[in-house]
Amino acid sequence: MERICLLDLDGTLLDSAPDIRGALNRLMERHGMAGFTLPEVHRMIGNGVKVTVEQALAARDRPFEEALLSSFVADYEAHASDETRPFPGVLDALEALRAEGWRLAVCTNKPVRAARIVLEGCGLLPLLDAVAGGDSFAVRKPDPGHLIGTLAMLELPPEAAGGAVMVGDHSNDVRSARAAGVRPVFAAWGYGPPEMAEGAPVAQTPAELPAILRGLAPR
Repeated sequence: MERICLLDLDGTLLDSAPDIRGALNRLMERHGMAGFTLPEVHRMIGNGVKVTVEQALAARDRPFEEALLSSFVADYEAHASDETRPFPGVLDALEALRAEGWRLAVCTNKPVRAARIVLEGCGLLPLLDAVAGGDSFAVRKPDPGHLIGTLAMLELPPEAAGGAVMVGDHSNDVRSARAAGVRPVFAAWGYGPPEMAEGAPVAQTPAELPAILRGLAPR
């Protein structure tokens, strides 16, 4: 059975909150609303761009509008790699996993165009076999169909889920993995609070991933 590692993006591979915050605060400024701190933005990340914008607008008592979402997305894509960087140790961990024979794919609720922009900007795209965004399928995390669809992009059937691991910093990653039959690993260095691990194995740093995944690898 192949070794497959599915990876969340924001808060797992990349510290992207500064650029998300920048785009959100520019949106707020354009419409006369107060901006947000980084910790506030951390709590808005994980459920996809529309939910992030909805939460930001709701926090300022402003109803959601599709035009505001489109404005945010266009601005964010233009600045998505300004401050976004891989978390320390991520590149080394991914290279180590590749050397051990793991196939790597991103499964993120971020729109796939924006995901590819930041992955390319941070130099991680060549290490990946597939990138599935929140708009790649009809569903997204925590729906298990998002992970099953990502496996299909790797030309693997649903039954291959038993040989796969999902690494992420949000309860959406843990819950979607379990529902899909994939083993979850919680990324404790990310944006999600510790309780989001919900009993999954915890990696405190990216450097711990190869050893943890080695223990989960199919024999």
